[in-house]
Amino acid sequence: MRTRRLLPAAALAPLVLASACAAGPDASQENAPNSLKIASVATDRASTEAVIEAFQKANPDVEIETSFADTDQYQATLRTQLSSGTAPDVFFAWPGNGNPGAVASIAPDGYLADLSDASWAGKIPDGFRSVTQVDGKTYILPMTAAGIGALYNKEAMEAIGTEPPETWSQVLDMCSAAQDEGKVAFALGAQTPWVTQLVDYALAATLVYGETPDFAERMQQGDATFTGSAWQTAMEQYLQMKEEGCFNEDPVGTSFENSLQQVATGDAVAVVQVTSSLNQLRSQAKDTEFGMFALPATDDPDETLMPGAAGGAYGANAEAANPELAERFLDFMAKPESVALYAETAGALPGMPTDAYELDPVLAPTQEFQDSGRTVPFMDQRWPNAEVQSVHLTGVQELLTGQANPNAVLADMDDAYTEE
Repeated sequence: MRTRRLLPAAALAPLVLASACAAGPDASQENAPNSLKIASVATDRASTEAVIEAFQKANPDVEIETSFADTDQYQATLRTQLSSGTAPDVFFAWPGNGNPGAVASIAPDGYLADLSDASWAGKIPDGFRSVTQVDGKTYILPMTAAGIGALYNKEAMEAIGTEPPETWSQVLDMCSAAQDEGKVAFALGAQTPWVTQLVDYALAATLVYGETPDFAERMQQGDATFTGSAWQTAMEQYLQMKEEGCFNEDPVGTSFENSLQQVATGDAVAVVQVTSSLNQLRSQAKDTEFGMFALPATDDPDETLMPGAAGGAYGANAEAANPELAERFLDFMAKPESVALYAETAGALPGMPTDAYELDPVLAPTQEFQDSGRTVPFMDQRWPNAEVQSVHLTGVQELLTGQANPNAVLADMDDAYTEE
């Protein structure tokens, strides 16, 4: 068992690498005849490794080498590897558009293999097809369905004497109650760029899409913009949460990992996160009971919507050293048992049909919102380029540090949206 480095030494701090199941040559060289290189994000490491272990039990002759990195570093490294021809055979990719590792960003450049003829391609849920395809061709396999909501420590919630809020006013009341008990209501690790968007998305689901369900389509047609929309209200309420002490001190100086630790220890009651973070919370507090609620943005509980969409997905390198083996591994991932195993290990809902999955009670609210048609796709999945999300992430950090205001951030997002 050896560990492979896919980044220069200067980048090792944010990188988490898994042990490779086989030693191998440098990434720029071809794989051994029966070996496979697989890369994923650190948040999905446990689930990826669980499926790989099952695959190797069924295919003991296959040698697999794995690597994992934090999200921001992974996206940057993946683009570099793809352009230089050193990318792994199978790798994690995001549905839709919105970041450098998303299918709509990398498939047009010829980096992803066309998987339209795979036996599982026709089984992708209708709601996920548009974000797993480009020009009608399927390029990625969605393994999970994710939601964005508030994961909370039940003991800490009880300690501040409140119930999960169902209205915006109750959110602010919860913040006040937490302060009275010397706790943080919502841990926020905004030092990690991708975390900054989550509170915004959770509020915008209700404020923007509740009022204008076709907002994304209207933007695509040029009939709507970020400025002058309810996105401003979402950002203003985000700032209101900060001003009213809902978050920990110096959120921009707090990492994603530290925000989870605050909730795991009970120093913070909740954290607005993607459902895939649940198992990371549990790994830090094995005897703690957690729950989840949608973050309300108005005082009418019936108006609350939750961001919910295809989550983690995998594609095959169009230039894979072992294309047939890469597609065989994806076929294995698509099996109902593998989908269930991946979702359960990730603390997420399955992205493909499976009868083998047992719903995690903590994720029941996400399932209920999906079943009742009260979810909104992750906003960036329908943005036309990765720059919009990049501007949004930076803009939220500047909002939180007082360096920008909502109007300025939204205007920059509009400029990025129309970039060719």
